[in-house]
Amino acid sequence: MVKYKRIGLDTNVLIYYIEEHPIFLKKIEPLIDKIVQGKAIGITSYVTLLELLVKPFREGRVDLVDQYKTILTEQLEMVQMDEAVSIKAAQLRAKYGLKTPDAIQLASVIRKKGDIFITNDRGLKHVKEIKILTLEEM
Repeated sequence: MVKYKRIGLDTNVLIYYIEEHPIFLKKIEPLIDKIVQGKAIGITSYVTLLELLVKPFREGRVDLVDQYKTILTEQLEMVQMDEAVSIKAAQLRAKYGLKTPDAIQLASVIRKKGDIFITNDRGLKHVKEIKILTLEEM
């Protein structure tokens, strides 16, 4: 992990961090610390914000909505969906049969020159355009 400076983060990684997952937190914490300390740049798309906010909205937890927005926008490079991301996401969907959110996440990190994409989705391992590392492999 030391050699990677631009690290793409899937939504599930951030959910596990925020919810202090009993198994994965110890793997994620050093990574998040590296980003917070400015030793690496964390990259994710606004799909992450969408996915993170569903549970707080469902539970009426507006306080968490603001907290999650702050955490994401202050600590991570958030990638907007633009034409280049859309085209790359479409290419990834066509080539690998990815779900739209996964294709957007990967296209966003690729667009921002990410070195690696951290996820807990083993189904993304076959993507060749960026190195994929699952939490189990960390």
